[in-house]
Amino acid sequence: MTDPRYPIGRFQRPASIDPAELLIATNVIEQAPADFRAAVEGWTDAQLDTPYREGGWTVRQVLHHVPESHMNSFIRFKLALTEVEPTIKPYDESAWAELADGKAGPVEPSLRLLESLHERWVFLLRQLTPAQWQRTFNHPQNGVMRLDMTALLYAWHSRHHMAHITSLAQRMGW
Repeated sequence: MTDPRYPIGRFQRPASIDPAELLIATNVIEQAPADFRAAVEGWTDAQLDTPYREGGWTVRQVLHHVPESHMNSFIRFKLALTEVEPTIKPYDESAWAELADGKAGPVEPSLRLLESLHERWVFLLRQLTPAQWQRTFNHPQNGVMRLDMTALLYAWHSRHHMAHITSLAQRMGW
């Protein structure tokens, strides 16, 4: 049985990353906003307020979390590209998800935010040189992270949360 927390499995860090994998990751990031929008098109508030698993976030919280997380990543990319191995500030994503906007806010602004954010982010990703992909930032909890690995992580992150939504929809017959 698949762990409902990780419907596509945990992120696996590859030993090496080639340009084709970065192109695939960039394409996943580019497509993610449309996928999220399509996945919840026409959903009611009751559906959006359904947890994707026992003890998990609601779909609404997931839809707010994704752009929040990806905004942080976009900023980390910009910092890594303009500073020498900056130490970034982590945030408590679970605490953010419990704030009023995450628990009860309309999802449309977050869907639009994700669209705009990914448009900017993908433009940046497509301009990176091989040397820029190797730039790093220091995450106080996860250590030094390269931008190429971070792009793969956020492509996984997009698919991971999409699977939370689609697996719920499948189980519920929506």
